Amino acid sequence: MTAKKPTSKATTARKKAPAAAAPARKRTTTRKKAARKATPALPVEELPTEEIWEHYQVARNKKDVQQLERVRNVLMERHFPLVKYIAERLLQTLPKSIELDDLVSAGLFGLMDAIRGFDPSRGIKFKTYCTTRIRGSILDQLRSQDWVPRLVRLKASRIDKALQRLTGLYGREPTHAELARELEMDHQELAMEIQGASAKAMYSLSDKWKDRDDDSSMEKVDVLEDKKSIDPLGVLNRDDMMGFLTRSLTQKERFIIEQYYQVGHTMREIGEMLELTESRVCQIHSNVMSRLKSLFGQKQNTMLM
Repeated sequence: MTAKKPTSKATTARKKAPAAAAPARKRTTTRKKAARKATPALPVEELPTEEIWEHYQVARNKKDVQQLERVRNVLMERHFPLVKYIAERLLQTLPKSIELDDLVSAGLFGLMDAIRGFDPSRGIKFKTYCTTRIRGSILDQLRSQDWVPRLVRLKASRIDKALQRLTGLYGREPTHAELARELEMDHQELAMEIQGASAKAMYSLSDKWKDRDDDSSMEKVDVLEDKKSIDPLGVLNRDDMMGFLTRSLTQKERFIIEQYYQVGHTMREIGEMLELTESRVCQIHSNVMSRLKSLFGQKQNTMLM
């Protein structure tokens, strides 16, 4: 019989050690997984922008409408300062009648379109991509509200660029002939282009009047002259003048003069009121005017002349 080799206690302990270590590693791994599950996930609002885009792509692929809208709103809030910055830069080149809030509102629509059409897999930064879309959306909104056709704006810009170029070249303002030669136009065509490109600016009447020294809240509409309104002082002077001129006339003659010059009735209408023919009213009117001219002399700038 073959004799078995004696097994030492140390060798037996070495064989049992790996078997005992395996359950310990499994317990450690289980604890780590449990710890990860126990850690609460951060809200989308507190995540970095890159991780927010990952959530947006996941929601888009799953077609989760509620989650997609929620993440999109977070992205819009995250990039709202960029929209306001672009709107403020554009506002510096626009008339004072344009409001900043209107530009920001138009820019938000551009930001929404940029979020909807952005593809992170192309390797383009979203800031670079959305800046062009935001600016374009604001300009489109301005063009839609512009009462001047775009072609007129282009003509004005072309003439202005040529004028500035010749001014820098000659050191003075160019003549009409020099400007026409630069634009390759004849004199009549250039004159028509300049007249058509001279678009009038529009201003809001509710703007504050800034030419006053005090801090009053007077608006531009408060200082505009209403040419259709009646001047009380002028009405009084006219009535006094009419009474002075017609004091020597008969009642019928005074009625004809007042109705014709003050009220504005025609000779036929006055004749119907007096039950006279139109020719008779004209005859009375001519006689009255002749007497008044002989009485007060020939005056070219009187009320009745």
